[in-house]
Amino acid sequence: MEMRAMGIFGFLQFGVADILDILMVGLLIYFLLKSIRGDSSVVNIVLVLTALLILQGVASLLNMRMMTALLNALLDVGILAVIIIFQPEIRHTINRFAVSSGISRRTGRFFNRILGIKEEKMGDQSVEELAEACRAMSAEKTGALIVIQHKSSLDDYIRTGDAFDAEINRRLIMNIFFKNSPLHDGAMIIVGNHIVAARCQLPMTNRTDIPPSFGMRHRAAIGLTEDTDADVLLVSEESGHIMFMRSGVIQEVASMKELRDLLGAALDDKKS
Repeated sequence: MEMRAMGIFGFLQFGVADILDILMVGLLIYFLLKSIRGDSSVVNIVLVLTALLILQGVASLLNMRMMTALLNALLDVGILAVIIIFQPEIRHTINRFAVSSGISRRTGRFFNRILGIKEEKMGDQSVEELAEACRAMSAEKTGALIVIQHKSSLDDYIRTGDAFDAEINRRLIMNIFFKNSPLHDGAMIIVGNHIVAARCQLPMTNRTDIPPSFGMRHRAAIGLTEDTDADVLLVSEESGHIMFMRSGVIQEVASMKELRDLLGAALDDKKS
């Protein structure tokens, strides 16, 4: 049964479609502001565009043709300018939403099945080698940043470093992150049972709630796990602590058993 339009203030007519339209726009603005919180410049621009959109709606309802045309032009130019200026931030926000909502994981699994692509998984022996390398580097306070790829492609980050193909081996990992090694500065990326690149550059997070004791490695690890479904292992050069990062969440590893359990649980979860 079709619902009749409701008369409001005696001259504005609202139907069900109009109410749903307003609610959807409101939700879109809410999620947009939530995703960019902490960046005052972006928030200010979004608020200005929102105000212009509201004014445009009021002018259109009141049949103010000249004002409506002017506001339409301002909105078109403003939205285009925002897309051009904040292209990296927009990409970051979309990636973060896709990862946190699970869209990238589900769609990736769907297309992989259609194309017959099988995700390469890390085996138990590789997990053991990786865990032992982290234990040794922790004891020697050797800083390390190790990325484990899952479904999100890391090709863009692999291209920023030195690519090679080697099986996961504790001594190789320790040699790469040895402080005098030319490959120690940056991230190592692991795909399946192979180390595919080292000295890779990762995106820095824009979060402001990170403890001051965290350095550039921590910010890079958080930034990558916000943008992708990759897991990151970090060994602190200052304290020797091992940290496991996933979806922007930092967890300090208290024991080798916990590290093996985290790696095993993460890999099992990605298989599902």
